[in-house]
Amino acid sequence: MSTENLHSQEAVDKLKEMVDKIDIGMMCTPVEGTGHVHAVPMSRQEVDEAGNIWYLFSAESETHRNLLRNNKLSLLYADVGNYNFLSINGTGEISRDRDRIEKYWNKMVEAWFENGIEDARIRILKVIPSEAHYWDNKTNKLVTFFKVVASAASGAKLDIGREGDLDLS
Repeated sequence: MSTENLHSQEAVDKLKEMVDKIDIGMMCTPVEGTGHVHAVPMSRQEVDEAGNIWYLFSAESETHRNLLRNNKLSLLYADVGNYNFLSINGTGEISRDRDRIEKYWNKMVEAWFENGIEDARIRILKVIPSEAHYWDNKTNKLVTFFKVVASAASGAKLDIGREGDLDLS
């Protein structure tokens, strides 16, 4: 696997491409006093032009409670079928931005809030990435498997993908 660190707009574009492709990631927030994290699958609403990732979530969730105490979080994305992975560390900002709630509202979100778009529990979460690392397979899983086998058998170094840091500043 080759290393390809990306910077500025290239890094933001890569982050957006991967998050949009994978969609559901595990959001990990620190659980106070335990040294452990609370992990929950979350579907993003948008990755904006700056690389911020937006979510709708509930004020009654453990994620919300954890973020009120400590706004540091991690997002872990995995597309195991294609060997693509993304790890993001950042901070979360919680709001009740009505315009964003309306922008992101859809039938899937409606299933989580029984009182509809007027549900008082709806919150907006803006994740501001501070660092990210990716593993991106250049081909599909089957081709990668054969490249790994061929590389092991022949001793030749075949390029099976790339990994790198995403410098989003």
